[in-house]
Amino acid sequence: MKTNQTRTIDHDEIRTWVEDRGGHPAIVGSSRGALEEGGGMLRISFGGDDENLEEVSWDEFFRLFDENDLAFVYEDTTADDELAYTYRFVARTTDGEMDMAEEMGSMDEPL
Repeated sequence: MKTNQTRTIDHDEIRTWVEDRGGHPAIVGSSRGALEEGGGMLRISFGGDDENLEEVSWDEFFRLFDENDLAFVYEDTTADDELAYTYRFVARTTDGEMDMAEEMGSMDEPL
């Protein structure tokens, strides 16, 4: 069964999706400097023991999200109608649309 993916840059939509799943905004701690220079990795933390993730405020998360021209691609539910935790960050194109070919992040699932 094909899954439906949604692409957005809307901060409220992203925050709602994350919080509905008990997640928090985060970055890969070792990439902090690179992220602020246009690289690095934003993530969503769903808890667990990942020592590489550093939780950040929503303000910082969205500042970096926008400064790096990212879009958020996610699935709402699985094929079994369970909440999906699948997401990724992709680059926005110059005209404001999202470019699926330029993936900047990856998905993360709760333990």
